[in-house]
Amino acid sequence: MQNLVKNVYFKLLKEFGDLNWWPVISNNHKLEICLGAILTQSTNWRNVEKSILKLNDNNLIDAKKLKNIKVEELAQLIKSSGYYNQKAKKIKNFIGVLFEEFNGDLDYLFSLRIKELRNKLLCINGIGKETADSIILYAANKPMFVIDLYTKRIFSRLGHEEGDYDKLQLSFMKNLPFDVELFNQYHALLVELGKRYCKKDPECSNCPLLNFCRTGKGLNPSVF
Repeated sequence: MQNLVKNVYFKLLKEFGDLNWWPVISNNHKLEICLGAILTQSTNWRNVEKSILKLNDNNLIDAKKLKNIKVEELAQLIKSSGYYNQKAKKIKNFIGVLFEEFNGDLDYLFSLRIKELRNKLLCINGIGKETADSIILYAANKPMFVIDLYTKRIFSRLGHEEGDYDKLQLSFMKNLPFDVELFNQYHALLVELGKRYCKKDPECSNCPLLNFCRTGKGLNPSVF
C-alpha cells in the first residue's frame, strides 16, 4: 500500500498540477470552509458554491449572524445545496456548540489538539467523519487525511479492498509524511480524478492511473 499511495499521488500531481483547494470567496475563510464542509454532504460542489454565494451576499459568513438567524430562513438561503432543512439545522448545531463552549471563536475551537478537536466535532449532531476531517484539514489547517466516496472508489478499483473509513484513512496517514499541504493536495487530486474519470461508470481510456488499475485493465486489456 505504501508504494501505491505514493505512486498515485505523484502520477496525479503530474497530470493535474496544483489545484489550490479549498476555494473561498469571503473574508472569513475558516467559517466559510466549515459551512462548505457541511453543505457539501450528499451534493456536488457547484450546488454548494451557489449556497455559499447566497450566504455571502446576505453577510451571513458570520458566526454571530448565523447564531441569530432563524433556521427556516437559513434553510431557504442554502436551498441549492439540497437537503436544506437538515443542513440548516446542522449549521445551527455547529454554531450553537461554537458559542456554548468556545465563545463563538473558531480559533479557540481549533486550538484543541487534533484528536480532541475531532471528537468534539463528531459529537455535534449532523457532523460525521468526512465533514469533521474536512474541517480539521482545510479550516483548522491540521494534518488529517479526508476520506470521501471518490477515495474509496478509486482505491477499490486499484485493488485496495479496505472500505472502512478509519482503516483506509490510516493507510494514507501511516504511508505519507504528516503534512497539511500534502494531505490537502492529495485529497483535491483524488476528487479531480473522480470527477473527470473515475465516475460511478468509469471513463478509463484517458485516465492517468489506467496502467495500474484493475478496472482499467478489465475494460482496456490492450494497454497492458
